[in-house]
Amino acid sequence: MSDRIFGVFGLLLAIGFAFAAFAIEESFLSDAVGPKAFPLIVAAVLGVSSLVIAMRPDAEPAWPALGRLVEIGAAVVVMVLYALMLPVIGFVLATAIAAAYLSWRLGSSVIAAIATGVGTSIGIYVIFHLVLGLSLARGPLGF
Repeated sequence: MSDRIFGVFGLLLAIGFAFAAFAIEESFLSDAVGPKAFPLIVAAVLGVSSLVIAMRPDAEPAWPALGRLVEIGAAVVVMVLYALMLPVIGFVLATAIAAAYLSWRLGSSVIAAIATGVGTSIGIYVIFHLVLGLSLARGPLGF
């Protein structure tokens, strides 16, 4: 039963995400694909995945222990804080902190997690901002 609830919740979330994507105003200077394409792709993948979960639930799903649920909740809090801190501290720093924390919680040592966070942040910045020319949130340091 819990899988079906989760699947229906995911489907409703996908529908809401699609409506939000359709509400994005397009500039006359936008590219051929437009700003709606990526959110609509995410909504479609979420919708299809949620339908599969709702239609073919696991017979006896195993719920994680309380400690694991707390870790999942902490990861959700980190992602919400990431979204809130992007315009404040900028993409590079916010991404480095969030990626380092999530990497650490996935089992990396502290040093490896910090290296992963910094490497991920700089790598994405180089590819998306410097190579592709996309704008990312600027922090107080200007990048």
